[in-house]
Amino acid sequence: MSKLSLIDRFHHWRRKNRWNRQYKKGKWDYLNNDREDLRYQKIVEFISKYASKNPTILDLGAGEAVLNGKFDKNSYSHFYNVDFSKNSIDKAKQKQLPNSTSLVADIHNYNPNKTYDVIVFNEAYYYVHHNLKKEVLNRFIGKLKPNGLLVVSIYKEGLDCWEIIDANTSIEKLDFNKVETDREQTYWKVGAYRVN
Repeated sequence: MSKLSLIDRFHHWRRKNRWNRQYKKGKWDYLNNDREDLRYQKIVEFISKYASKNPTILDLGAGEAVLNGKFDKNSYSHFYNVDFSKNSIDKAKQKQLPNSTSLVADIHNYNPNKTYDVIVFNEAYYYVHHNLKKEVLNRFIGKLKPNGLLVVSIYKEGLDCWEIIDANTSIEKLDFNKVETDREQTYWKVGAYRVN
């Protein structure tokens, strides 16, 4: 975060406070609806298809652990839910999902001391400040085990995100889908990448 100007850090702080208020008021409850389920199912499909058996999964931008809840408890060894909204993580903890850990952290500077079989940027990568996108991507690619899987879900186009991801020579694209819904302007792009 030190690479950000004082104004950028202030805007980041404001966003964090706004999301805490919104999670507390239930504004993000729609993430549990059928339309959102289409994108979650694509993430689950990619992990089931490309990840090792019973993977350790790190979900960045986990919110209240909706993705975690889409998996059978026997299909992963441990699931880590990370979000910078304390209120969303409090909701995740209330679910008491098995073999799961939920913690508050900001992906701009979060540097876990573990490695994972799967890391998901769950509607989070486009919120990373432009000046830090490459640095954040490289840090988390470095947290993948050999043959680890990176899954990225981005609403609509995600300004410059795919260009940065696709230009990274440490990963290779395995799969990529546009997840469309019954609303013409509501779609996601989901990509799966393997560490080289």
